Amino acid sequence: MARVAHVASTMKLIIQIPCFNEADSLPVTLAALPRSVVGCGVVEWLVIDDGSSDDTAGVARRLGVDHVIRHPTNRGLAAAFMTGLDAAVALGADIVVNTDADNQYDARDIETLVKPILEGKAEFVIGARPIESTRHFSWLKRRLQSLGSGVVRLVSHTRVADAPSGFRAMTRDVALRLNVFNSYTYTLETIIQAGRSHIRVISVPVRTNPDLRPSRLVKSTGNYVGRSLATIVRIFATYRPMLFFWILGSVFTLAGLISGVRFLVYAVIGQGSGHVQSVVFAGMCITLAFLLFVLGFLADLMATNRRLLERIEWRVRRLEHASQPEPEMQSQRER
Repeated sequence: MARVAHVASTMKLIIQIPCFNEADSLPVTLAALPRSVVGCGVVEWLVIDDGSSDDTAGVARRLGVDHVIRHPTNRGLAAAFMTGLDAAVALGADIVVNTDADNQYDARDIETLVKPILEGKAEFVIGARPIESTRHFSWLKRRLQSLGSGVVRLVSHTRVADAPSGFRAMTRDVALRLNVFNSYTYTLETIIQAGRSHIRVISVPVRTNPDLRPSRLVKSTGNYVGRSLATIVRIFATYRPMLFFWILGSVFTLAGLISGVRFLVYAVIGQGSGHVQSVVFAGMCITLAFLLFVLGFLADLMATNRRLLERIEWRVRRLEHASQPEPEMQSQRER
């Protein structure tokens, strides 16, 4: 028991905050962040300034942020998230917590996120927001959040309640495994990668704070709907390619069969000569369906190669970070 307590006391937690033009909201967020967390001996803050045009980086330094990394140009939230993970691992983090710069999440729940990891019950913990009781979420946004989470659960074989949540904690090993290819957001893709890599993923309920500003990811309802649906389709095509292409193939097969049966019915009653276009349409649909089934097989083989490459990259990154010295960063403690 004493050994477990000693291991916990030496754990290093880094709380990372991706930022873009957050000079106004960052002070509120930082004021709520903890400097000590039960079970962690060291707690440090990391701000990733994603090419802000305001004084986000300067504000972070003045408010005592331990590590500040700045992208020369705006590369997007997903890129800033990945930069933070790479830096946190290089800085020796045993656990990484990601939170938003707009103070959306209640920082008091960081201990709630970290606890399952310290107890060995999980490797990746997602904070589940009270979506249905959040007033500033419209009915449509709530339904899309639910749909997105359902798709992620289906594809990843996890039980994540709030997949779009950016409030999450992970072990060092999970941070090394994750890769993000979607430039829009990292939330859904990382959960799917974790689930398909047999990483233990759980959800815990967390609290939220009132909005400090409008969301930058949701520019309008139409924009959010379009991006959400595109992300869901892309997830299916990338991580369940055979199912994706076979569903499309089945649709064309059904259309072709219906058209073919329609022609046969007219042919039986002696009116087939006037409905030759049904035969042409049926032939076209069946041909497209066959091609989609073949594409499903090929895409599934490519997905297998991708999983092998992900494992290779994970091992390479482990070796790199095991021998790599701490990177040169602008650190408040070094100033």
